[in-house]
Amino acid sequence: MNLKQHTIKKAVTLKGVGLHTGVVTTMTFNPAPDHHGIKFQRIDLEERPIIDADVDNVVDISRGTTIEQHGARVGTIEHTLAALVGLEIDNVLIQLDGPECPIMDGSSIQFVEVLMEAGTEEQESLREYIELEESLFYREEDRDVEIAALPLDDYRVTVMVDYNSPVLGSQHASLNDLSKFEKEIASCRTFCFLHELEMLHKNNLIKGGDLNNAIVVVDRIVEDHELDNLAKLFNKPKVEVKKEGILNNVDLRYKNEPARHKLLDVIGDLALAGRPIKAQILAARPGHAANVAFAKKLKTAWKKTVKKNVPKYNPNQPPILDINGITKFLAHRYPFLLIDKIIQLESDTVSGVKNVTMNEPFFQGHFPDNPVMPGVLQVEAMAQVGGILVLNTVEDPDNYWTYFLGIENFRFRKMVLPGDTLVIKCDLQGNIKRGIAKMYGRAFVGDTLVSEGYLTASIVKKNS
Repeated sequence: MNLKQHTIKKAVTLKGVGLHTGVVTTMTFNPAPDHHGIKFQRIDLEERPIIDADVDNVVDISRGTTIEQHGARVGTIEHTLAALVGLEIDNVLIQLDGPECPIMDGSSIQFVEVLMEAGTEEQESLREYIELEESLFYREEDRDVEIAALPLDDYRVTVMVDYNSPVLGSQHASLNDLSKFEKEIASCRTFCFLHELEMLHKNNLIKGGDLNNAIVVVDRIVEDHELDNLAKLFNKPKVEVKKEGILNNVDLRYKNEPARHKLLDVIGDLALAGRPIKAQILAARPGHAANVAFAKKLKTAWKKTVKKNVPKYNPNQPPILDINGITKFLAHRYPFLLIDKIIQLESDTVSGVKNVTMNEPFFQGHFPDNPVMPGVLQVEAMAQVGGILVLNTVEDPDNYWTYFLGIENFRFRKMVLPGDTLVIKCDLQGNIKRGIAKMYGRAFVGDTLVSEGYLTASIVKKNS
């Protein structure tokens, strides 16, 4: 799996009809900067709103996965997301001029092909994975659905399906190496049973449905007049049933193509957890509702782990910002610049390093015979790390000041001494509103928490 984040080298476009809306949509994949993530943009709407590919934005999972944000929706996103995960692409802006991703042939292969045409590009920032400390389980007893995630330093997915159908029977599929996604999973098409097809059509839900973009499984005896009606429905001269019960002589690409497509859906839906995953995923009889519910559990588990775990500082890894990069963000200078490196910088979290030495000027007057870093300077160092996080939310940080407004519930747990390496982490507590940001900050020496508390800061444009 990739160590660093990746985007695409150039913009690429494809066009197709939406399965449920029947709307023809043009879809453009655009390169995006580090930490951008996967986002959709509805360029056909007046505000051109952006919708984050985030499980918290899911609003419909009835026949596909739909997300909504800022009053705009994008539907049937799972095949697109699966293609991005399969190619390990982290940052991309997907612009659409319609409400639904094109269904194409019902698989991910055409998305994969256009993204491979664009090519991928390694970026500066490290990937931050969802990693589990212990196994995670989900179950729906009424539908006999089970999903589990087991700790693993890799991403592997196994899916088992059982439709109680003489046509499909029990099937399973596995993907043990993401690099094999393109050849083994991407081309596997969506499918439905004939009785579902009839129900969907009656409810006006498959306006873009066609026998070329889905496998239709015939699970009952079909009369000739019904086949004639289906031919009229899909504007085909003739519709037939193969011996194995697949409508219209469609050849399966794999004997277990339905199970492989369910695996594809699992990969796409779990991408909504927000970060690449390191785990063994085991899913029995999954569907979009269960996938999305499990993605929420993954995101929640990751957040708890982030809050609990000490930031990982590896001095062998290059920093996100060295001292030269820091001074482009902050106006502080000697003797009041109190951070040396930024080792993590996301949209809602930041980690920095302060190397404490006996040469610090404050040790001359603060307990010179028993040197201890003043608590107030720990707070200041934390505020400077948080200031980087806040300034990272604007396009031109050198045109802004950050001001420290308040401290709440601050605690000093252990003394910080010369020779210590102070690792500081700040997490945003909600959105920045009217230039005001609230953060929860923690400082560690090794695995020991030495101070923590809540900080409030203001961001103000210079000369305003």
